[in-house]
Amino acid sequence: MSVDPAVIKRIEDGFETLQNAKDCHSLLKKYLTKEVVDQLKDKKTNLGATLLDVIQSGVANLDSGVGVYAPDAEAYTLFAPLFNPIIEDYHNGFGPNQKQPQIDLGEGKTHLFPDLDPENKYINSTRIRCGRSLEGYPFNPCLTEANYLEMEGKVKKILETITDSELQGKYYSLKEMTKDVQNQLIQDHFLFKEGDRFLQTANACRYWPSGRGIFHNNSKTFLVWVNEEDHLRIISMQNGGNVGQVLERLIKGIKIIQSQAAFSRDDRLGWLTFCPTNLGTTVRASVHIKLPKISAKPEFKKICDDLKLQIRGIHGEHSESAGGVYDISNKARLGLTEFEVIKQMYDGVKHLIELEKKA
Repeated sequence: MSVDPAVIKRIEDGFETLQNAKDCHSLLKKYLTKEVVDQLKDKKTNLGATLLDVIQSGVANLDSGVGVYAPDAEAYTLFAPLFNPIIEDYHNGFGPNQKQPQIDLGEGKTHLFPDLDPENKYINSTRIRCGRSLEGYPFNPCLTEANYLEMEGKVKKILETITDSELQGKYYSLKEMTKDVQNQLIQDHFLFKEGDRFLQTANACRYWPSGRGIFHNNSKTFLVWVNEEDHLRIISMQNGGNVGQVLERLIKGIKIIQSQAAFSRDDRLGWLTFCPTNLGTTVRASVHIKLPKISAKPEFKKICDDLKLQIRGIHGEHSESAGGVYDISNKARLGLTEFEVIKQMYDGVKHLIELEKKA
């Protein structure tokens, strides 16, 4: 399969654009050297993805932090000369010879995460989510409308036949959703909006809203997003700080879905998803937490960095904090087991609460 000369020209032009962009500090610009371009510009995955699919979002959005996406699972190996250094840089030095450890979701160990905030003074809510890709399908830029619909159909069938009473609920297809349902789900902070510009330029939003949807259980503590950024985002959440309960429910949900659908996993990189920042465990365990005293200190960000925690505003990435309330989560996703990732968040938040009490 040869790459169209017009595509090669766009790859070379993209390289020039990045080189000439003085204010661009993305990992793509840092690692897309002339040698890498020459080595990879005429390569194509079995599903037809090229280097252009990998870099197009970062070329269009020069303010990207990372700037690359994987158009399919094979892209991570075929375009490894670009992906490997980016992954190593982003994931705390996870080098090309390192391997993601065996899966350990924490089954049988959730009792080690008792409520972090039994008096309900600090933590508003706790949420743990992970991403999964269905085996045998490419990722966004290479998906056809038929792929999106077929995947949605498969997942919907699994979710609608759940027999566990805690997880039973309803699937809402984005296309068939009434205005009322839509407004309610937005109000509950459940519904994802059509992709941001980084996803748009990565060709992750084609045929919208076809094949997209959301499932939630009756008590709104277990959610599955279908074909937003990844094929699946599986989410467990509840008010308060009981991390163990949230994890217990997530494990149950993952097991039900994976008993009927195979997921893409790589021996070295773990669970494979569209964005290289979200490999390995793909787990983001987070709390919405009130820390008015210590968050006002200039060293707050450094304290969180040292605890390997990531801080966001409560409305997600790139948003400000409201009234000293932050979204705090684990930073690392790769090179640790799922259990270790959640423990990192748990121990870090426990420490922050102690600091807040003393402040």
